[in-house]
Amino acid sequence: MPKYLTALAGVAVLAATSFTAAPAFAEGPTGRELLDKCNNGTDSCVFHPSGAPERFRGDAHQVGDTYYNCTGTPQRSTIKWSETTGESNSFGVSLSAEFGFSEVFKVSIETSYSHTWETSSTFGQDSNVDVPAGEKGWIERSTEMEKVHGQYEMHFPERYYDHYIWYQNFDATGPVKDAAGQITAKTTAMSADEKPQHCG
Repeated sequence: MPKYLTALAGVAVLAATSFTAAPAFAEGPTGRELLDKCNNGTDSCVFHPSGAPERFRGDAHQVGDTYYNCTGTPQRSTIKWSETTGESNSFGVSLSAEFGFSEVFKVSIETSYSHTWETSSTFGQDSNVDVPAGEKGWIERSTEMEKVHGQYEMHFPERYYDHYIWYQNFDATGPVKDAAGQITAKTTAMSADEKPQHCG
């Protein structure tokens, strides 16, 4: 056999041997398993935000009670309401803890953007609604929110699922502290069922 063919055959055997000898894993860790390892089995765990928190307003929804105007003249009603809004993220886990991946996330946002991430915020006020005769009125709120997208980078002292370094994408949404959002007074005619139910 020519020398160059013999050499190629040797390389092929070596490659095949190396491939079969390497450990194989059918599946890697889940995202949640990786998050739980952050500063709990890693040499380092860092969250890299892709940008500053982006503000937006959530969907409009009713806050407080509905006022039914059963009189024959327009009425102004003051509706007292309070609402607590929490955070959410791509894994459905709480960021309120002061350790592990949640602490890494909040420290990263504060360090990168001098901004404190809120996991919960309560806001309320007395809102007026002018309700025409025979109609009902209520208050709707579009909550001021912010979202962050980024990636965790985790370095392990030993191979974890055959790798020393793992990355995990992460998205989080939270309320803006003490922000009213958009408050809107709404009115509409009472239905045929509502009139006898609320006006007697």
